[in-house]
Amino acid sequence: METKKILKIAGLNIGIALINIILFSPGLMNIRLNSSEPLSVAIGGTAIFLSLSFFLYGNYTLLSQKSPQIKISDIKNYKDCIVVLNQSYGKKTFDSSITTMKEQVERINKKKDKILSMLSQKFNVIDKVYERFNSTIFDVEYVFLSNIKSILNKISAFDEEDYERLRQDIAQQKFSTEVITSKINIYNEYITFVRNAIEDNEEIIIKLDALLLEISKFNTLEAGEIDNMKEIKEMDELIKKSKYYR
Repeated sequence: METKKILKIAGLNIGIALINIILFSPGLMNIRLNSSEPLSVAIGGTAIFLSLSFFLYGNYTLLSQKSPQIKISDIKNYKDCIVVLNQSYGKKTFDSSITTMKEQVERINKKKDKILSMLSQKFNVIDKVYERFNSTIFDVEYVFLSNIKSILNKISAFDEEDYERLRQDIAQQKFSTEVITSKINIYNEYITFVRNAIEDNEEIIIKLDALLLEISKFNTLEAGEIDNMKEIKEMDELIKKSKYYR
């Protein structure tokens, strides 16, 4: 269950409990159901009825409430990434990879914000220098998101049940060595692809860190100088390299 949903349910039930404590505590409103005063009995009965109604309806509504679903192809930003990554848990072969990717998404988002903030402090947003850096960051971000989409498509296509069944087939020697080897190679391709694409994204984050460090050293730069920067060249290589994993 999602953390936000748990907090909402906890907040609802704590709120209902606090209202009842206020209404029925002797030191507070001290409403009694066995009182000789009809008004007190009526208020107490109404309070219990409403509390029970809110408890049942509120908890049912929150528990049955479905989180918004986003398709892999509809990922457009880091927020979408997190939603789809959370949706993709359930295949234990890749659950730890999904957690790693979520951490990467949070980290690259922070790096991008820091770089753009530093650029805006050092350069005018209409300068060619600012635009050149911004364009590079946009391209890198596109590659990063494309890698995540590719990874998620591979995870979605991965047949976890058949992969687990393969282990039994191996133990029982159900098929020939050639058949078993072929199946293992196919599943290993999925796993290797995911691992390599995650490493590519980690390299992108490292290069953004290096770029941030390099930008912090300069107060002035010419647009032409940027193309010769080691960090920019390495990012271009990563962008080209990423095409092999799509």
